[in-house]
Amino acid sequence: MTTITTSTHDLATALRKLYFVRFGFAIIWAILIIATGGDIDAFTATLLVIYPLFDVGAALVDLRASRATRPAAGLYVNIALSTATAIGLGIAATSGEPAVLRVWGAWAITAGIVQLAVAVTRRRLGGQVPQILSGGISVLAGGSFIAAASADDPTLTNIAGYAVLGGIFFLVSALRLNRASGVDQDA
Repeated sequence: MTTITTSTHDLATALRKLYFVRFGFAIIWAILIIATGGDIDAFTATLLVIYPLFDVGAALVDLRASRATRPAAGLYVNIALSTATAIGLGIAATSGEPAVLRVWGAWAITAGIVQLAVAVTRRRLGGQVPQILSGGISVLAGGSFIAAASADDPTLTNIAGYAVLGGIFFLVSALRLNRASGVDQDA
């Protein structure tokens, strides 16, 4: 039986809450992207930029919660990547779906690698296997987005599926954190 330190318990509690929020955000965001029909207008461009900015916010919350347990250096890399991606998507949205898919794909690849690395360093915390899988799948999905950019009729609706899948992985991680780290279900 492992002893859970207060700082580890606090981190697990914070991550659990953050993962639930990330799940809800991903589902709502995906529904909105699908509702736009994949056409890039001002609303869609705003949604595209908001997604990586939300990722920046989530990484900042994670960093704050991780202070007592030595935050993962990958979180800083994630903040830089997601900030650059938000800017890149804002620019790419003016050029059309292929440009957006290329930027999104590059982000999915790099962010997936970072997610995988952070999750591996946190594996003792519990609930990280879904994050490891999500990071690996993100790398593969990123490649498919870049390839899809060259299709005859590229569409943004595939990124909605990517967001939903990522959200589901966050939900599973949140639920597993409860069991693996002894987080109180009512906390």
